Amino acid sequence: MSLTSVKEFFSKRAPDIDVIELEQSTATVALAAEGHGVEPAQIAKTLALRVGDDVVLIVTRGDARLDNKKYKARFGTKARMLGSSEVETETGHPVGGVCPFGLVKPHTVYCDESLKAFDVVVPAAGAINAAVHISPHRMAELTGAEWIDVSET
Repeated sequence: MSLTSVKEFFSKRAPDIDVIELEQSTATVALAAEGHGVEPAQIAKTLALRVGDDVVLIVTRGDARLDNKKYKARFGTKARMLGSSEVETETGHPVGGVCPFGLVKPHTVYCDESLKAFDVVVPAAGAINAAVHISPHRMAELTGAEWIDVSET
């Protein structure tokens, strides 16, 4: 269902973007970079976090980590990642396939400024072997994301 919802998302909002399905797993940044022939930094990883009663998604470059001070300054709380079963319940996507597209529930999406270093990034597409190639600005536009600076590279 998850891959299907992502394909439907692109079919309706950006039919020029193809979901790429590989034979091998791309569930980690390293596997995704190898499978798509890009640097690990170009993988756009989606983090699911709890902020109070809300769940937010933050998309950042593959080699970045959350900067705890920046995160707390932006959200007023310590970063709390969702557990793997909660991730799938909240997004509809399995861990390793989480992306800001075709979500099962509406969530606020943020794109980290670190993504702007690239013309094209490669976020997952709802399955552990699926992704899209997209400009960071187009991804933010399609998902209604706000640009923020919460990572360290």
